[in-house]
Amino acid sequence: MEWLYAALAGYFFGSLPFAYWFGLLQGKNLLVEGSGNVGSTNAWRVLGPLPGLMVLVLDVVKGIMAVALGEFLAQDPRGGLLAGALAVVGHAYSLWLLGRGGKGIAPAIGVLFAVNPWLLLAGLGWFGLAYLLTRSLYRAVLLGALAFPLSAGAIGGGMAYLWFALGVALPIVFKHLPEWNRSWPNKP
Repeated sequence: MEWLYAALAGYFFGSLPFAYWFGLLQGKNLLVEGSGNVGSTNAWRVLGPLPGLMVLVLDVVKGIMAVALGEFLAQDPRGGLLAGALAVVGHAYSLWLLGRGGKGIAPAIGVLFAVNPWLLLAGLGWFGLAYLLTRSLYRAVLLGALAFPLSAGAIGGGMAYLWFALGVALPIVFKHLPEWNRSWPNKP
């Protein structure tokens, strides 16, 4: 039962749509303004730098908190892996927004940092390499997310880390796949 609690806590933390709520405070709906994405980048563009930065920090922190709470509830570090992966899923497919959400990058940063900072560095390394090869931000994110499970399995040293990495990477891939041909900076 503890694993179920860890999973639910991770998804719940991840699904908190801070960008959307900050938009409501300013009388704006980020689901229809700007890019239509409820993440920190769109919050920065539509709401301004300070709300955008606050959303970024809160989204990273919710990833960290999901891992910590998952480990606590399951009384096992693998509970943190489960909760962390589901925090990214929750961010991308929020219960509060009827399945809509952000692209998952900010909570993934928090999750990877909380689980093992080397995983975050590996993810950034894959992203950097993919960006050098493609010169496209969206393609680099997608390709980096696809390659990330390879290093997570090696760094974590077990199947739990491989499954965790897939749980973190797949929502990011699915959210970025429609952006494959988009250039940066995008014009909303």
